[in-house]
Amino acid sequence: MQNDQDYDAQREVFTKVVKAGKRTYFFDIKATKGQDHYITVTESKKVMLNGKEVFQKHKIFLYKEDFGKFSETLLEVMNKANELNTNDNTDSSYLSDVQFEDL
Repeated sequence: MQNDQDYDAQREVFTKVVKAGKRTYFFDIKATKGQDHYITVTESKKVMLNGKEVFQKHKIFLYKEDFGKFSETLLEVMNKANELNTNDNTDSSYLSDVQFEDL
């Protein structure tokens, strides 16, 4: 029987790594058995746990049917964040009304 790490490595098609301070982001393209491609985004952060340095990881999976919506929304949100960072706008009326529970 194949171990999970070996199987995961065989499915990797492309990887891009972004180091950002204490965090590292991994953008991976992987293939299913049927050769459909999907993306995983992993945030890895070094933290102390019981006196030991360990890596805390958070991962999202993005499937091909969601690529368009995800990229459009990510770009829109990044542009808005850049706009807000360049303005001295302290008015919070631009914030969304959406609650986490609504998602």
